[in-house]
Amino acid sequence: MKRFFAIEGMVVLLLAACDPKPKSAEGDFQLPAIDDIAMYQVNPRVFAPDHSLQAVAQRIDSIAALGVNMMWVMPIYPIGIEKGKNSPYCISDYKAIAPEFGTIDDMRALVAACHKHGMGLILDWVANHTAWDHPWLKAHPDWYTYDEAADTIICPQPWNWEDVADLNYDNADMRAAMIDAMKFWIAEVGIDGFRCDVADGVPADFWRTAIDTLRHVAAPRNIVMLAEGKRADNFTVGGFDMNYGWDYKDSLVRVFAGGEPAEMLFRADKAEYDSLPAGKVKLRFTTNHDHATEIEPCRQFDNDQGAMAAYVATIFPHGGALIYGSQEVGFPEPINFFHYVPVDWTAKPDIYQEYQHLIGLYNNYPALRKGQLKTWPDKDVLIFEKSIGGGDSFLIAVDVRDAQNSIAVPADWRGAKVVNMANDKPQQLDDSLHLAPYEYLILKKDNP
Repeated sequence: MKRFFAIEGMVVLLLAACDPKPKSAEGDFQLPAIDDIAMYQVNPRVFAPDHSLQAVAQRIDSIAALGVNMMWVMPIYPIGIEKGKNSPYCISDYKAIAPEFGTIDDMRALVAACHKHGMGLILDWVANHTAWDHPWLKAHPDWYTYDEAADTIICPQPWNWEDVADLNYDNADMRAAMIDAMKFWIAEVGIDGFRCDVADGVPADFWRTAIDTLRHVAAPRNIVMLAEGKRADNFTVGGFDMNYGWDYKDSLVRVFAGGEPAEMLFRADKAEYDSLPAGKVKLRFTTNHDHATEIEPCRQFDNDQGAMAAYVATIFPHGGALIYGSQEVGFPEPINFFHYVPVDWTAKPDIYQEYQHLIGLYNNYPALRKGQLKTWPDKDVLIFEKSIGGGDSFLIAVDVRDAQNSIAVPADWRGAKVVNMANDKPQQLDDSLHLAPYEYLILKKDNP
């Protein structure tokens, strides 16, 4: 059963099934389990040119209505001026907020609003480098990395980010100061963890010390730690809960835009999860702030239908769903996060509703986000089963081409009575499925 309601000029679709988001009275909020997270990334610079944290808080109802249960806020710290390019990842003070974004009290208010709406909030943390005018550089030049001649501080390698200075993790005092700054946001502002930028550029043993310390500071409440990286030691040494599915996203583009066989995605998924310790999760996405600077999903995956098909192929094999703020309204242009880019939040309400419907299914049926995966190879259709023993079973088929395609129904699904989760209509499967260009089917086995 579905129902509709109006929000900020849009008609919004909600699933009437139970909502697993941990809604509770303010002060009694509990974070979702790691494998239940549906994350929303906030780039404050698409919400307002100033006081943007307040603008995010004003949109909290619409964000929460998507069904997400975790908000990731990009860096909101003061931005360096020396050699600067206005990047929020060029930080001149780890314990303050840039006036462009608001105040510490604005951040506390946003955390409280998220908790009231059943969402946690993690903040972007940049431990690999600082701005050239960060006070550390003058007070503690030994906290930075030098060139071979040992007389010039260098920018991070191999990226050559000239607006920032590389930190030296051989220095114990710098490590202690970095952890102290992270503790401030947990203890004094009440955030629920961090998304750690360039995590693979920082030694894993530092992350272990930092994360252990932060978990102790936050106790008895939990925190979530997400690494922007893909090294195995993010988990085995560093102690992170989640890291990035970069390779899966690369394969997604090769399949949808490059014509590679759909089954490539199963190989990419297996490669990422074969080395993953139990209980850890890969963050899966069709875009994020880095990718959106170049192209938006509705163009990278050909059109709006292609973008939605790619999203289904992304979040259901193994969960870890991310929505980048702006993709839920099908924003059609690249977003340079170095500058303010206005987004029309009332655009394409049908796209908003479709993301909301998909996240609703993701929340309401554990089998879809963390059930057992069974796959069948095909060139043009991604077809797989998600199931939980003794519980729900789903057959998912995604046409990865801008063309009609048919595929044989797996033998153990032929003749099955199913419910099409797009329209709640029952049907009985025969020998084949016929899909329109970029169509996807989410079919739930009807268990009387």
